[in-house]
Amino acid sequence: MFVSVFLLLGLGLLALYGLSLGDQNAGAVNFKKQLVSCCLGIVLMFFLAYYDYRVLGSYSTKMYFGISILLALVIFFGKTVRGTTGWIGLGTLRFQPVEIVKLVMVIFLASFLSQKKTQLSIAVRTIASIILVFIPVFLILRQPDFGSAAIIVGVWAVMLSVCGLDRKNLAVLFFIFFISAASGWLLIKDYQKERILNFVDPGRNPRGSGYNAIQSMVAVGSGQLFGKGFGHGSQSQLNFLPEKHTDFIFAVISEEMGFFGSAIIFILFGFLFYRMKETARLARDNLGYLITVGVMTMIFLQMFINIGMNVGIMPVAGVPLPLLSYGGSSLVVTLAALGIVQNIYSKRTKDIRQLD
Repeated sequence: MFVSVFLLLGLGLLALYGLSLGDQNAGAVNFKKQLVSCCLGIVLMFFLAYYDYRVLGSYSTKMYFGISILLALVIFFGKTVRGTTGWIGLGTLRFQPVEIVKLVMVIFLASFLSQKKTQLSIAVRTIASIILVFIPVFLILRQPDFGSAAIIVGVWAVMLSVCGLDRKNLAVLFFIFFISAASGWLLIKDYQKERILNFVDPGRNPRGSGYNAIQSMVAVGSGQLFGKGFGHGSQSQLNFLPEKHTDFIFAVISEEMGFFGSAIIFILFGFLFYRMKETARLARDNLGYLITVGVMTMIFLQMFINIGMNVGIMPVAGVPLPLLSYGGSSLVVTLAALGIVQNIYSKRTKDIRQLD
């Protein structure tokens, strides 16, 4: 798992370095910041790999209330970037609390569902989990950050489904979610409605709200088989591609490294998911199993949404590509989550050796 993680990190840093060649100011600063975040995240990953995940589970309730307060503070005191009030500034630094919220919700839901499995019926657990998930999701939608809210809801649905929820109840939940999402059209901002409409018809406003998606698809397609070469992508280097270092880093890699580079990304993520699936299978308890499933779902949904919006099969939602996109908060939290998964695996293998 560590091999695939480090190769993905290297690929992301390589892409950001290539972008810095065409922009010696902002591009170089972004690369240096990402390098610092990468080092910090690796240290945290190895620390959590040796830190008992069961201790984290025991503090999950306190962490849940902590993130709820933090999300409320973001709404009133957060910094607004591209229409979303989702950042908190600390001097010259700023971080995005919603990234921490994703991981905390995984730990909290895993702890809640595993502890209440023998105490509450599946119906009561489902209703209680809906209420507990609603609070942070509501606060995230107030920022507004529809992409992160959707990821948390998706993680909740998957974790609940592996806890014994039958198909009939699962179908009812998806129906309720569909109705809620449809009614949410009345609550989302105008620019978010434009993103959804442009997903249905990218050509409806090619020079306005549909510009990002069109340029991204052009960049992905122009890479062809082996790409245009490192640092020679016309869409990215000539600044036709917006948010190239964050939302559309996959398009940059596809343009410069072609289908070959894109295939490498899918292979590395595939191996990463396979190792997490094996970790979940070997987990010593329900807490470890559910945390691993939650982390795997969180990373998969972010990957699917980000790559999907790069190739035009998902609306643009501002979701980073794990381990590859520029963004210290997302990178550090993702590495921390993978460290916890590694700890779950090491605890299980250690117990097996002791039994042998």
